[in-house]
Amino acid sequence: MWSIYRAVMDSNVNPLRNLPAAQRFQVMAMLGTMWTTVFCAGAGAWLWYGELMVFHLLVACGFLLTGFTFSKAQQQSPATYRDYKANDGTARYDDVWGG
Repeated sequence: MWSIYRAVMDSNVNPLRNLPAAQRFQVMAMLGTMWTTVFCAGAGAWLWYGELMVFHLLVACGFLLTGFTFSKAQQQSPATYRDYKANDGTARYDDVWGG
């Protein structure tokens, strides 16, 4: 159970680990807001309509959006030139001035 939790909630383990830390936070915050909205709308639909169909559709759409987000982040290459390894021994742009 712990590994399943970490695979979704820990941004150092899930597919978002390929993104820079600031973008990881933004995407996780967006997904958290989306899931909060899904469950609040589902609870409201339960009380208003009294049917489970709306809740199930919201959860299914939430799973799809989360899955698409994780798969897109997993396919993404490193974000900046600093993330690429310098195999040829040349200096990087920030190393030109001896920094």
